[in-house]
Amino acid sequence: MIISGKELSVKLKREMAAKVAQLKQKYGRAPHLVVILVGDDPGSQSYVRGKAKASEEVGITNTTIYKDAGISQEELLGIIGTLNADPEVDGILVQLPLPEHIDEPTIINAIAKEKDVDGFHPLNVAALWMKTRPCTVACTPQGIIRLLDEAGVELKGKRAVVIGRSQIVGLPVAKLLLDRNATVTICHSRTRDLPAVTRGAEILVVAIGRPKFVTADMVSPGTVVIDVGVNRDPETGKLCGDVDFEAVEPIASLITPVPGGVGPMTITCLMENTIECFIRSMER
Repeated sequence: MIISGKELSVKLKREMAAKVAQLKQKYGRAPHLVVILVGDDPGSQSYVRGKAKASEEVGITNTTIYKDAGISQEELLGIIGTLNADPEVDGILVQLPLPEHIDEPTIINAIAKEKDVDGFHPLNVAALWMKTRPCTVACTPQGIIRLLDEAGVELKGKRAVVIGRSQIVGLPVAKLLLDRNATVTICHSRTRDLPAVTRGAEILVVAIGRPKFVTADMVSPGTVVIDVGVNRDPETGKLCGDVDFEAVEPIASLITPVPGGVGPMTITCLMENTIECFIRSMER
């Protein structure tokens, strides 16, 4: 069975649109998301367009600020400071990656915790690990859990293996799985005999950024496979994941495709985070 993030995304955005309409009636305005795009990277431009489209579908006010790649770090920090102080702005997102002369951690740290819809601010990360609420959880890990829930996957007591230890996906999704009482192993480039570890997984989350890295011999029959990767197949040039989909699909009980799996859920959870930031702001 293929887990379609695209289908679930459509369903959730329909529900969010109804919720936003009610919030607008109650508070006199819709949630407002501001996205800052620095430079002209095609991939980043595509992601930003996707966020603007999703905002329109849900009814969220979206503002995109375009800046040349030569912008100074000080000027970018000034823009963020202005947005932090604006009560009409509920969510701030700086599209990554940034040009080399700009320090990404400094920029992420500058965004107010309460307006950090990406869930990357250190205080939101700390709140996730310390289980203090409210906090904003990174969109992709959150989307993965939503996909598993929608597919009816029981997480309690399951052996989950996460390949990848990034702050954006690997570590936070491992924590979310732990919070749902799964037994979690995190693998990385130094893991010895990786196939032996992954074959022990009942749930396998792959976020390593290498095309078709996970092959059939690394997966046991009946495993639930979540593929976070978005790569270009070096042979065909087509989009592919970190999992060799054609080889693994017959073995897995459930699997996400690329594209159309985790990707749509990332943007959908960004919309949810924006709405939650708005609600918390209105209630303060």
